[in-house]
Amino acid sequence: MARISDWLIDLEDNPERNTEKLLTIAEVLMRQVEQASGERGIAYEQFQRAAQLEERVRQRTSDLEATLKVLNETNARLAEANRATERARRNLADAIEAVEEGFAFFDSGEMLVMYNSRFCCDLQDVRAILHPGLPFADYVEACSRSRFLGLPKDETPADWVAARMQRHRARSVFHVALVGDRWLQVSEQPTSDGGTVVLQTDVTEIIRMERTERGRMLDDQARLIRATLEHINQGICIFDAAGRLVGWNERLRLLLDIPVTVLRTGTGFDTLQRWIHRDGELIGSISPAELSSWAIQTAPRAPLFLEIRRASGVVLVVFAEETPDHGFVMSFSDVTRERLAIQAMQRANASLEARVAARTEDLRTALAEAERANSTRARFVAAASHDLLQPLSAAKLFVAAARDETVDDHAGGTLDKAHKALTSVEAILGALLDISRLDEAVVEISPVRLAPLIAQLTDEFTPMAERKGLKLAVLPCTLTVYSDPAYLRRILQNLIGNAIRYTRSGRVLVGPRRTAGGVRIEVHDTGPGIPAEEQRAIFREFHRLNATASASEGLGLGLAIVERACALLNHRLTLHSEPGRGTCFAIELEQAPAHPAGSYRSGDAVEDGSSGGDGDRIALLVENDEELRHAISLLLERRGITVLEVASGEEALELVEEMGIVPDLYLVDQQLGDGLTGLETLMALNTRHGDRPARIITADRAPSVREACAAAEVEIIYKPIDPEVLEAFVARTV
Repeated sequence: MARISDWLIDLEDNPERNTEKLLTIAEVLMRQVEQASGERGIAYEQFQRAAQLEERVRQRTSDLEATLKVLNETNARLAEANRATERARRNLADAIEAVEEGFAFFDSGEMLVMYNSRFCCDLQDVRAILHPGLPFADYVEACSRSRFLGLPKDETPADWVAARMQRHRARSVFHVALVGDRWLQVSEQPTSDGGTVVLQTDVTEIIRMERTERGRMLDDQARLIRATLEHINQGICIFDAAGRLVGWNERLRLLLDIPVTVLRTGTGFDTLQRWIHRDGELIGSISPAELSSWAIQTAPRAPLFLEIRRASGVVLVVFAEETPDHGFVMSFSDVTRERLAIQAMQRANASLEARVAARTEDLRTALAEAERANSTRARFVAAASHDLLQPLSAAKLFVAAARDETVDDHAGGTLDKAHKALTSVEAILGALLDISRLDEAVVEISPVRLAPLIAQLTDEFTPMAERKGLKLAVLPCTLTVYSDPAYLRRILQNLIGNAIRYTRSGRVLVGPRRTAGGVRIEVHDTGPGIPAEEQRAIFREFHRLNATASASEGLGLGLAIVERACALLNHRLTLHSEPGRGTCFAIELEQAPAHPAGSYRSGDAVEDGSSGGDGDRIALLVENDEELRHAISLLLERRGITVLEVASGEEALELVEEMGIVPDLYLVDQQLGDGLTGLETLMALNTRHGDRPARIITADRAPSVREACAAAEVEIIYKPIDPEVLEAFVARTV
């Protein structure tokens, strides 16, 4: 079988020859199988194995042919790649050689890979040891010991190597000095794979040119400095670190009267000092010996200032200061004229002070008279406003009652206009009264809760905004601030009223906001806005942006009151506005600690079965002004309320005792003449008959009245009385 196998497959024959042999054998075996019987079965099995072997040989031969083909193609591509690499290497070498600077490349392992002929051409002993594979550290070590390297003084090769390796750790460009006054610029640039490219450029000519140009510039600067010194009106002298004169100007010689032979380069300071002290004395805290010691000391010197007064009357101011090279410079200024002028000014000042004192006394007297006149004017305005508010309140209430009762549209319109006119007069008088109080600077700073104040303002201005078709949004706030409650209310009334008055459509927003340690109350509107050039003028009295506005819309006192009140209360007032986009006024207040709610009671009714309930209510009205009393009664009676009118507190107490019926609510004027005051009357009624909803009516806005009402927990309705405010109080007592 071994001989048959060797004959079947001869590795030296080609595949076609081996196939032909196998086909011949297969044909012979097939004939034997067809003729043979049982003993020849073994031969047939051998034939089957030979056929299987032939199939495997054919498959292996096919795989081998495919592998040989791929190997041949790969070898061809590899050969082409090698040729391309070689061409690239030659091109790179040619390009590096064409570079005018010295070029070398070290790989990421700090080994020299390639370099051109110009690299280290100025360091021939280093050039001799260059070869691919040279470590960078060995290259630097060889450079440090090269006889062509110009090491600086006091620097060893080891020091140079340490500095060079320090630069090697980062991208750097530096100069290296060579012997013979030659210079190399070395640039090291890292590559992306961690290698290093080193470029060497001969910059000898550039450095020499710079040195020459620098010398020329220094000469020019020296001439410029010399010319500058000669044009200075001060005497200047410059000394080096050894105290020798190195520079001066002609003005110095003229001021000190120094001979030309003395002023020369190298003259010591001691020589010049004799001419400084000649015919003169030092004025100040320094002696001649201390000046000489200052000039020759080696430690850092502090600036020196002194005066020299000469026998001729000339006064020189001397200023000396150390220079960077440890020398010093001295300047001498002739201040004789200034000193004479100062003396003349002192004499004039003494005379002027006497005149100013006399004028000051005159002004003090005039100021006292003006303050007295201003105080009298303020008291007059307050008194006149108070006296006018009484009949004005009555007139308003009468007109309001007549307007509501009339059925004639024409008469109703006329009464409505009259009511508006009276309201305008009321606003003007109120503003004048506020201004008079501001002039007196009478304020009372105390904690003020914003919640009830904002609620009152909402109730007050919501109807006004609705009549104009505006949306009034007032954000709630539960904080407490430091302010004068009456002035703060007046400030916000003016700001909100102005916003509604000047806004034709849209909305008005009142928004308290927390700030660092305080509260800022902002009033936004969608009105026409205020031009920048008018934003300062609107705070002047009687100034209005809309010159065509009628007097019913105010006389321009609201913002003047706001500004003066904020200044008096130390509240910061700001304004931000853009024409066509609306306006925002804001006041900033200091936050106060929260305190128990309510300085005033809500005024809820207390039922005792004597009156009230579902039947008619009874109001006790105590007012000493007859017309105002009748006007209030008329307004209350229109609401179905029975009014008991009296003119004094004593009459009120007697009337309630005689009737035996306790009224449902009290309206009491504070100023009732010589008898009981309004608060005293209320206290007596509450003591005898129990609490009832009550209001004090007054035109007096003094802090004492407000504090007394707050202590008694009674709210105030100020004159002139607003019918809506009065009706709101009555409505809450149902």
